[in-house]
Amino acid sequence: MAGTKKDAMNNGVHEYTTEDMYVRPDNPNVVEALEKFRDHKLGLMMHWSPACQLGIYESWCMSDDSEAWSKIDVDWTDDMNEFRRQYQNLRTTFNPIRFQPEAWADFAKDCGFQYLLFTTKHHDGFCMWDTETTDYKVTSPNTPFSTHRYADICRHLFNAFRERGMDIHAYFSKPDWNTPYYWSPDFTSPDGKTDRNVNYDVTEHPELWEKFVEISHRQITEIMTNYGRIEALWLDGGWVRPDNKGQNIRIGEIVERIRETMQPHLMAVDRTVGGPYENFITPEQTVPDEPILVPWESCVTVGKRFSFNYDDDFKPPRQLIHLLINIIAKGGNLALNIAPQPDGRLPAKGVAALRELGAFLKRNGEAVYGTRECAPYLADGMAYTRKGSTVYAFYLYQEDSSEVRNSFILPSFGALHSVSLLSDDGEVKTEAINEGQIRITVMSRTKQGTPYADVFRIEC
Repeated sequence: MAGTKKDAMNNGVHEYTTEDMYVRPDNPNVVEALEKFRDHKLGLMMHWSPACQLGIYESWCMSDDSEAWSKIDVDWTDDMNEFRRQYQNLRTTFNPIRFQPEAWADFAKDCGFQYLLFTTKHHDGFCMWDTETTDYKVTSPNTPFSTHRYADICRHLFNAFRERGMDIHAYFSKPDWNTPYYWSPDFTSPDGKTDRNVNYDVTEHPELWEKFVEISHRQITEIMTNYGRIEALWLDGGWVRPDNKGQNIRIGEIVERIRETMQPHLMAVDRTVGGPYENFITPEQTVPDEPILVPWESCVTVGKRFSFNYDDDFKPPRQLIHLLINIIAKGGNLALNIAPQPDGRLPAKGVAALRELGAFLKRNGEAVYGTRECAPYLADGMAYTRKGSTVYAFYLYQEDSSEVRNSFILPSFGALHSVSLLSDDGEVKTEAINEGQIRITVMSRTKQGTPYADVFRIEC
């Protein structure tokens, strides 16, 4: 697994910083924010931009050094310079008039989400807030949605989620392929080809780079100043880093300025870079094999992609529920990504799966929220979490047709006071069977069919 020296990728999926490279923060406000974050366990992630109209891999096809996976849906042209012009013109047709931020927030709350992680800007540089730094934004007169009452999408979305008690994490791309200070037109290659990095030598043109740093800091400051309380600044594009072509945008400088002036609690997440401004680690589209005993969050899609695709397939509820349990048993959080449609709605099949997740959490949420990892973590088909002296044990049924079990052997967690079946109103009995083990027997159940999981509350 990649450490902090390079931003390794495989089919567009970033590797993540290893646990041994994690730097624990010493700022007490950040430490407190991280504990609150770890309590929350489940966040709703959203990638949304005008590119959703094409159903392609968000910004990636803009860069010629992206591999074939990113261009699989660009089937109407081989001329990537022409494609880039078409891509940038998508803003002139972006008009998601069915966008209802309050309905999204109600849905998220009902599904058990505790925070929103939203793309304020992806690598293409299109801003989903009313920035003063560029006209390449959702509130520009060039974008038809600019006349809508919800045109400042970040403002209305953040307010709606915050009003319902959910925190806000702001995704922000460090690279920006629209600004002339990153991809400068003065240094475009003769054939027009691009790669994801800055297209000039930073050491030879420090004045250009300084303008890029300035615009990046201004944009981050706008979000942190004008859009209410933000819990985390989630920075993507880990190749923008000092040890890669000198791409130092001085993240520490802007983060500390924000903490000193407006958001003292702010968690910084400089993905894959490591160091004091990667306050939690972010595996992508994967779950680590072993527990990670520092703050971390896996971002995983409900469908197959982070951005909207017309032919996407969505994970069934059982898979989503098991994914969450697997992650929390290893000490992590889950940011589940669902991509809004071009018209402003959320895809119905993804919504249905998430509602089932929400129903599970309404019944079993105490075994999820506010818990921490508990050895043996995952063993013998069981997953474990702990909250104080209470241990929660999950048995995961892999299929709808799996045979329902009624006898379980678990390790002892100390002096036993009571055991109950949280996921069902049925009765259980418990007995010690030998040194260090107990048997739980389910004597009766009130629900029919194969559950997603049996969840036991063990009070010690």
